[in-house]
Amino acid sequence: MQLILLLHVALLLRFSDTVAGGFLRSRTNTSALFIFGDSTVDSGNNDFLPTVGKSNFPPYGQDFPGQIPTGRFTNGRLVTDYIVSYLGIKEFIPPYLDPTLTIDDLKTGVCFASAGTGFDPLTAKIIGVIPMEKQLENFREYKLRMESCIGKPKTQDLLRRSTVVISAGTNDFIENYFLIPIQNKTYTISAYESLLLQLEMQFIQEFLDMGIRNIAVVGLPPMGCVPAVITLDSGNDSNNCACLEELSAVARDYNRQLQAKILELQSNNRRTNVAYIDIYKPIDDFIKRPQFYGFEVVNRGCCGSGVIEVSILCNIETSVCNDASKYVFWDSVHPTQAAYYKLFLSLIPVLNQFFANIII
Repeated sequence: MQLILLLHVALLLRFSDTVAGGFLRSRTNTSALFIFGDSTVDSGNNDFLPTVGKSNFPPYGQDFPGQIPTGRFTNGRLVTDYIVSYLGIKEFIPPYLDPTLTIDDLKTGVCFASAGTGFDPLTAKIIGVIPMEKQLENFREYKLRMESCIGKPKTQDLLRRSTVVISAGTNDFIENYFLIPIQNKTYTISAYESLLLQLEMQFIQEFLDMGIRNIAVVGLPPMGCVPAVITLDSGNDSNNCACLEELSAVARDYNRQLQAKILELQSNNRRTNVAYIDIYKPIDDFIKRPQFYGFEVVNRGCCGSGVIEVSILCNIETSVCNDASKYVFWDSVHPTQAAYYKLFLSLIPVLNQFFANIII
């Protein structure tokens, strides 16, 4: 067991050096990353919205460089920050709505994501955030903005060399279907899965129609293991800390269908590089084998009690744990920077393959 732990530490140190050096920069033609989705990838767009779904205040960001609460729903960086650094493009992905962005910032990629959103348009309305369709509109606006600054040919070349990352769907199920009984009055769970799959594939097709050829599509996590979900399911039973298998089973089924549809899309479009990114298995493994990854707490977050605090409930007055790196979750919904980093490390093989196959 000690040998396994030593090997794991050695791999982490090796990949730490790799990330710092922008290992893939000389091996890929990707020039920019464009991020779409929810709080798993939102780097701060909600800061500029009149919504309660914000995290631009302490203790969020306490481990981000400069201890800045950027609007990321964690204590530090997101997986997409690690990816863009790994590619050697830049250190962080900025939010598109930030009015201080320069042309150089825009040229190397931005984030259009919005915490609390989903593929179902009704999901974004729950807390008044940016729907996925509006994120697409913002991307079209970005394209026009770049054409006016660097010209149409250079913009076309930029987009041709870019990669789109899509990460959403969790809020549709947790908030819109299970937590707030909106769509479960209209759809069975299988019918709702089909609806979301249709909407997600349409979203992907929009990029293909715009000439984007490289798209990474992130699957769902084990939703039943989110501390807030466990809390809501357990009711008054404070001793019940087990994952909700019913919800995690939905995530697995959705992921299976999504992966099949992506494979079908890829087979019918040879001039595309669309990849499914599995985050379910690594996060599930963090929860089932925490000690192997250096975690100690998996069923509650670092902020406050860790079972209800999220967004404005996790604030400057809220106590936090002594060492967030020992926790899988930062608040009652979102992973810690440590979990995001180890998730990124687990994705390196599929990232290497994806970026080696970039189509221009």
